[in-house]
Amino acid sequence: MSIQNTRTTKEDGVEQRRITLSVNGEPHSAEIEPRLLLAHLLRQGLGLTGTHIGCDTTNCGACTVLYDGEPVKSCTMLAVQADGHEVTTVEGLGTPSELDPIQEGFREEHGLQCGFCTPGMMLAATELLRRNPDPSEEDVRWALSGNLCRCTGYQNIVKAVLWAAEKQRAGAAG
Repeated sequence: MSIQNTRTTKEDGVEQRRITLSVNGEPHSAEIEPRLLLAHLLRQGLGLTGTHIGCDTTNCGACTVLYDGEPVKSCTMLAVQADGHEVTTVEGLGTPSELDPIQEGFREEHGLQCGFCTPGMMLAATELLRRNPDPSEEDVRWALSGNLCRCTGYQNIVKAVLWAAEKQRAGAAG
């Protein structure tokens, strides 16, 4: 769908664009202002509050989501850029009854304290494990280098990702 063909104007003169995207495997359409950030569409427009906004400058990584499988900082990405694309948030990783291995890893290895950075960490780690199912500790630290945690020393976060990698490898072998 071409964004240029989806422009409308509200009665107050504010330009709107209709976008269609897939979020966590479900199709969504929305009429939005072109300046709306993806993080705000996810949180306020779709009610997916697992995506956190910490800095509005891409420095902290709390807003990390997967955009066509690649990690992006949604606090500086315009929602119109997601038109026609797939976005995965932390809510799309698993279910309450069946956690994703990365979610299990964070639980089993105590990979969080306050939890603010956790969704972004999990999504960055998910992409790492897709790309590299047997990462080293250095690989994990590098993949998470764009995500800040102000509570932990990162050791348990790294252990959580390595735990998840081992679980995924065991599942693939069995």
